[in-house]
Amino acid sequence: MSWHPQYRSSKFRHVFGKPASKENCYDSVPITRSVHDNHFCAVNPHFIAVVTECAGGGAFLVIPLHQTGKLDPHYPKVCGHRGNVLDIKWNPFDDFEIASCSEDATVMVWNLDTKESVIMSPVKTINCHQDVILSMSFNTNGSLLATACRDRKIRVLDPRAGAVLQEASYKGHRANKVLFLGNLKKLLSTGTSRWNNRQVALWDQDDLSVPLTEEDLDGSSGVLFPFYDADTSMLYVVGKGDGNIRYYEVSADKPHLNYLTEYRSYNPQKGIGVMPKRGLDVSSCEIFRFYKLITTKSLIEPVSMIVPRRSESYQEDIYPPTAGAQPSLTAQEWLSGMNKGPVLVSLRPGSELLSTRPLPPERPLSNPMAPTSPLLFNQREKLGAEDGRSPFSLLEEKAPRWAAEHRLEEKKTWLTNGFDIFECPPPKTENELLQMFYRQQDEIRRLRELVTQREVQAKQLELEIKNLRMGSERF
Repeated sequence: MSWHPQYRSSKFRHVFGKPASKENCYDSVPITRSVHDNHFCAVNPHFIAVVTECAGGGAFLVIPLHQTGKLDPHYPKVCGHRGNVLDIKWNPFDDFEIASCSEDATVMVWNLDTKESVIMSPVKTINCHQDVILSMSFNTNGSLLATACRDRKIRVLDPRAGAVLQEASYKGHRANKVLFLGNLKKLLSTGTSRWNNRQVALWDQDDLSVPLTEEDLDGSSGVLFPFYDADTSMLYVVGKGDGNIRYYEVSADKPHLNYLTEYRSYNPQKGIGVMPKRGLDVSSCEIFRFYKLITTKSLIEPVSMIVPRRSESYQEDIYPPTAGAQPSLTAQEWLSGMNKGPVLVSLRPGSELLSTRPLPPERPLSNPMAPTSPLLFNQREKLGAEDGRSPFSLLEEKAPRWAAEHRLEEKKTWLTNGFDIFECPPPKTENELLQMFYRQQDEIRRLRELVTQREVQAKQLELEIKNLRMGSERF
């Protein structure tokens, strides 16, 4: 009879939260005093935006990410709404475009480059809710939309048709927030149980009759904000008015939610923002970063979630290919009914964003074998159709030529620093031995840099081929 441990093995079991030092926080920030249950903060790799107080309407601040320390009391605000700003959100594909919603029933999209605001008219109106919508979440490819309403029901909609596909009629869980869990085909909701305990529930997106699992947390009254990292399958639960952050590991098998640990702090958060994966510090093994709004101190405190590792090299196992900032579809293609997953990129330092869509000629591609214009891409597709081969076979035919060039380049590296590594005569004196030793050290250092560059290029080629195959499935 074999012995089974009582705990579940996980590489993220020892993840810990590391708050930023005082000089790396944002001090003297006039955070909003609104009582709505929203995040009030949005972050991208360039800016941090936070809802603030303003007389005669609503406003928010946009602060450069590197501008930490005490904020100027006369720092300019983004004004334009006639009512209080409820929440803000950055464009995931444009770091200089932000949307804001207000109590005046308007949504404004602001372009920071031109300092102008544009009120966008809706392309589709969904009128299936009988009360105020508290939360909404798209799935990975944007084909489904989940909402949580004040009537405490969860609905899964087709956002393009406006039809209700699923509706939860379960009375034991009253949902406030809802979230799609990546490609797991599951929904997670936070709310309260029938005994008014704060609760987390996991649902099958195709069957909302009964939740897969429920977990009561505590008896506090603050709303729970869920955040999911699809790359690590980790779920973070942040409570409004709490100082702690709980995190779980989500799996497809029972018990589905595996509690890891929690980050504790004495400073309660009113709202919170999250940095996208492309803005994390991979050199310190940072896998998530929060920005806590602490109204009692008028402070915004970054908190980094770190995996403890001894090695300072890039950790491939905790940084799989993640969603980049390049859209995989245009708005017209999405409205026409096309579905496609996000464009994947590597977080390895030195790698570039890869796109399945042909880029303009003035923006060079990271892959020299990829087509440099839409015309060339069409010509390759036409050639593949004429001779019965797919476009990927044309790329594979380049491999022998690339391998030969690579071997030739390796042969050239044998002659370095003025001597042949394999045919150099042995040193005769101690001075010559030391000189050769130092030259070999330089050669080893240079070869390591060359290997790192080759690994980055190989990773870029793999992602490029994967994105091209995803693009070919659409056609």
